[in-house]
Amino acid sequence: MIILNKTHLFSIGLFLLLQSLEFSQSRLIPFSKNDKIIYKEKILSMFYEAYNSYVDNAIEYDELMPISCSGINTWGTFSLSLIDALDMLAIVDNHTEFRRVAQHIIDTADFETNTNVSVFETNIRVVGGLLSAHLFSRRAGFQIENGWPCSGPLLRLAERVARKLLPAFNTSTGMPYGTINFRYGVPENETPITCTAGVGTYIVEFGTLSRLTGDPIFEEVALNALEALQRHRSKIGLLGNHINVQDGKWTATDAGIGAGVDSYFEYLVKGSILLQMPSLMEVFNYDYDLIKNYLRKNDWFIWVSMATGSATMPIFQSLEAFFPGLLTLMGDLDQAKKSLYNYHQVWKQYGFVPEFYDIVNGKHHKREGYPLRPEFIESVYYLYRATKDDHLLTIGADVVNSIYYSARTDCGYATIKSVSDHTIEDRMESFFLAETLKYLFLLFDEDNFINEIGSFGTMIELENIRNFKNKHSCVVGSGGYVFNTEAHPVDISALTCCDRYYGRELDFFEDNVDLYDLFIRKPIKRKEELSFTSDIHSTSENVEYFDVIQTTPTISSSSISTTTQEKHSDEQILLATKTKHQDESSQTELEASFSQEIYWNVNEPESTNSFHTPIYVLKTENETHCSQTTINKNYPFISNDEHLTGVYSAVPSKSSIEIKPDSILINRSTMVIKTININDNKTSDSDQQKFDSHAENEEKIHDHHYGDYELLKCPSQSFFIRLSLYGQMFE
Repeated sequence: MIILNKTHLFSIGLFLLLQSLEFSQSRLIPFSKNDKIIYKEKILSMFYEAYNSYVDNAIEYDELMPISCSGINTWGTFSLSLIDALDMLAIVDNHTEFRRVAQHIIDTADFETNTNVSVFETNIRVVGGLLSAHLFSRRAGFQIENGWPCSGPLLRLAERVARKLLPAFNTSTGMPYGTINFRYGVPENETPITCTAGVGTYIVEFGTLSRLTGDPIFEEVALNALEALQRHRSKIGLLGNHINVQDGKWTATDAGIGAGVDSYFEYLVKGSILLQMPSLMEVFNYDYDLIKNYLRKNDWFIWVSMATGSATMPIFQSLEAFFPGLLTLMGDLDQAKKSLYNYHQVWKQYGFVPEFYDIVNGKHHKREGYPLRPEFIESVYYLYRATKDDHLLTIGADVVNSIYYSARTDCGYATIKSVSDHTIEDRMESFFLAETLKYLFLLFDEDNFINEIGSFGTMIELENIRNFKNKHSCVVGSGGYVFNTEAHPVDISALTCCDRYYGRELDFFEDNVDLYDLFIRKPIKRKEELSFTSDIHSTSENVEYFDVIQTTPTISSSSISTTTQEKHSDEQILLATKTKHQDESSQTELEASFSQEIYWNVNEPESTNSFHTPIYVLKTENETHCSQTTINKNYPFISNDEHLTGVYSAVPSKSSIEIKPDSILINRSTMVIKTININDNKTSDSDQQKFDSHAENEEKIHDHHYGDYELLKCPSQSFFIRLSLYGQMFE
């Protein structure tokens, strides 16, 4: 439904004129404390308008339709906006409503239905939202158990949902399918094509889940998927947009930082910070060098061919506006400011950021809507926290006023159909509550606990945690939060309360394997040996291969079941390396295929540097995330001479070398062979004993190699000191 009249058009023109004049003058006037309070209260009022309209008109549906005052199911049938908005209630200190809604979700959420859902969206919105709410539950006065934050009803619900997603990772590459059925697993006719973000956006939620529950399977499959992406880079190192998760062929070959790729980069940085894995940051730094060399043009980031690095689309996408925030997080403030300035010019041009913007011609390109996205204000928030530049508050005020005057309806806030005339359509996505209003609120609420710089924390004692007989003390709420890509905050310090009690498999894996070397497929040595073989072709005797899943019982091929949309018994296995397209006789061939170094040759017809029609066109109007230097010698991309056109081959290179059958790659593949009883998904909230069944009976001390992270030793350090791993944010 579209609303437009002459009065509306006049109001838009007048508003943009006043906004422009206001902007030109306000840069000289610093924001007072009272100004911040006024905008904070205005944003809070906007949140309650939207939230109450959803609760009153659409609580049984995923999203609100703010023009017709009704609801619609979009990503599932589980009151998605309610789950997505739950942690926001804690952030604005509405603890009474938080407790009411949390209990309502626990009592009514049904994840056993015959429903197909997006693996990516369910992870970032549902699993991420439940984990964040669980970590806020103590602060909000919600029921907690003696083992909190390592146990609790919201945590068990998040674990239950995540286990429903695990069968999607049952592919020959370890990269997940895009869709899962809550009851039956991967749909029988599910496409194997998944976007890069849909492969690489799990380590924050799944890593958090593993650290809190003690079950390593979640972190393992997330790392396994990331590692698989590294093995499918082009010969110049770039990653494409969409890939076949069964055969490793790229089906969309544009490389960029926007739709379909964006949160892959985000999770390398945030996963590194959250889980204390410097190797993930090293991978991001490698990717960032490629971005600067091939994608960056005048502080914009364009789309290029992953094969040649030549330009394919001189387009800025609204989803790309997250990148200055990510650069701020890892310390590149100069580039963050320059890119954010470009994006703000687009905002001033229209009052919003269109989905596609033609950089060359300076106008929106085909897709001119704005579904109340958060990415632009997300970057403003990060940069303001780092610089305290009042001009960023002025930009935030621009965003608040644009949304309030152009998107507001009687039942909430509507998607902008066209940034040209500010017509609206009948949809309010859940991320408006979960992200857009959250970042705006935190921008102006200086004293919010999320913005705490680590001057204090809360000491808690845990009892009866994973059969550990003695009490265990730890600090929570010490001022360090990592937001997932749906803006659900994770308290870093809370994870350290639980991860000392890991099971053997992940403990052994992290203690012995350097992930960066794993990603570039180096022969693996023990960390104590300090030096690594520099040549991947080397097979010197000082290299020691070893089995990272030595404690995992062997599972015969006869015990492996598929996960197609056919009914199975509760005792069948939900996750295995054997895929639904593969009969048991081919299992040996699959294992043999991992005994070779596999590199992918990328040869496209040569293109000029001039812009041409893109070969990849985004499909939906409401797009989601899943939507000149030499190569670093540490990344030995070897390709054969076979000419391939259109897609990228998963055929082993003739120049590949063989590695030992017991090598790390086979182990990373078979690491995800895990027997999971469906009954585990139905654990009652009061069944503490079953929840703790993953743990070992002995105490495990897991130090996470703190020497690699000098800044992360103290849980009470300043938030931005801890997060600024590669740059200084403060004087």
